[in-house]
Amino acid sequence: MRNSRIALFLAVGTVTTLVPALTPATASAAENPLRPYLQQKPDWHRCATAMPAAFQCATIKVPLDYSSPGGKKLDLAISRMKTSTKKERRGVLLLNPGGPGGPGVDLPQYLAGELPKAVKAKYDLIGFDPRGIGQSSPLGCGLTSEERNWERPYKAETFTKDVKWARTVAEKCDAKQGDKLRHITTRNTARDMDVIRVVLGEKKISYLGYSYGTYLGAVYTQMFPKRSDRFVLDSAVDPARVWRGMIQVWAEGTEPAFTRWTEWTAARHATYKLGKTPQAVRKTFYDLVAQADREPIDLDGTLLTGDDIRYGSRGMFFSVRDAAESVAKLKKAATGAPPSAGRELRTPAPLPPSFGRTVPSDNGDAGFWSVVCADTRTWPRDPEQYRKDAIRDKAKYPLYGDFASHIKPCAFWKKKGSEPATTIDNKAGALILQNEWDSQTPLTSGQGLRRAMKGSKMVTVSGGVGHGIYGTKSCADKTATAYLTTGKLPSKDVTCQAPPAADERSDPNPLPLPTPRGIPGMVSRF
Repeated sequence: MRNSRIALFLAVGTVTTLVPALTPATASAAENPLRPYLQQKPDWHRCATAMPAAFQCATIKVPLDYSSPGGKKLDLAISRMKTSTKKERRGVLLLNPGGPGGPGVDLPQYLAGELPKAVKAKYDLIGFDPRGIGQSSPLGCGLTSEERNWERPYKAETFTKDVKWARTVAEKCDAKQGDKLRHITTRNTARDMDVIRVVLGEKKISYLGYSYGTYLGAVYTQMFPKRSDRFVLDSAVDPARVWRGMIQVWAEGTEPAFTRWTEWTAARHATYKLGKTPQAVRKTFYDLVAQADREPIDLDGTLLTGDDIRYGSRGMFFSVRDAAESVAKLKKAATGAPPSAGRELRTPAPLPPSFGRTVPSDNGDAGFWSVVCADTRTWPRDPEQYRKDAIRDKAKYPLYGDFASHIKPCAFWKKKGSEPATTIDNKAGALILQNEWDSQTPLTSGQGLRRAMKGSKMVTVSGGVGHGIYGTKSCADKTATAYLTTGKLPSKDVTCQAPPAADERSDPNPLPLPTPRGIPGMVSRF
């Protein structure tokens, strides 16, 4: 018979998972196998001599497999910047920058300069590198630069080669990491967050998560509703679409942005000379794509194919002025103007997956594929399904559809995740922030999370451009700050208006968040 003090076991399908609980000090290790983890005392130290003394780091241990906590252990790098006002302190604010694959141990230092003083007075800012990432027992698959290049267009003549690439990535990761891959999942990262909570001596946590971090936060509220305090979920993932659907939504979200750009640019033909009508602007762009497919265009020493232009400009079209300037520059280069002096011809560097920012070597790539392949069991296993989907989606979403739906390593991932994906369906109070024009998590994605979290409220920034809102002096900041400092959500969903020129150019984002890569030599500030 189970003692009520023992950490609860929850059955999910046929998988039994350990959910850590803050257990009374009298409980023995035999009663609660997580007790050694929960009673850790972090050895806080200055993160680096070049960093402020208040920015402290430590490393704790978490179990690789929560259903067998006596087995292998992982390091978990954590950091903090404590509030200086104990009287106003409410607790801790855990931070996540996105990913999967984005390290977060440096976030307290970054956000200390961006968050309002009222928020920093209420919370210790807590960062952590998720399991398998950065300093937290980092993953690596030994991938070459070419193998890290995952944005591949569908072409009948290269399909067999692309299938071989996807299988090779999966096999390399399995050979390097083996059974560890089963446990690098969002659910286990949420459990790690709860270990952090206990180690810090907190009954609840508050949370600020961006991009993938919104899904991680949503999973935490689903698994640990009574330990979830104030959660801000910024630039949201639709939990109903993890994970193949969240890559495909990039293609879906880009087409409206591209149409909006053609309309804006046509109205300014005198400036950019790209076409007097939206249809003419569209033709100009796709004529350049076709020309580059016949013979690569030399743009400041970079040889660009039509496929390079399509995937490299996807995020750019969300910022209309930047895009117009970039395409005008590309059009000029297509006339055969010589490259800038001193520049060697080169092809674009391979790009790692981009829900999160990368780290040296292939850690970001390994972490990305580990989570998106192990989190869900819905990836097709038949390569022909990817072929059919890529052909269909290139016709439907010509800018990026085939890239999004083409084959990925998850088709051959050998280690299924230790559990099925989490269904998000709760009444947790949370605040969702969403720009109207977000290249990574489009508006429809944020609306999907809002539907799943029925107790949440959503702030939509009409005309807002870019990925990541809170801390950028957006019109949504006031609502987020009020919620974090008072706990009061708006009575209903809110729409606020971005400044009139916000859609024209994307200012450099001060937040260290995942952003799509642009084409070398072209303007792209995402």
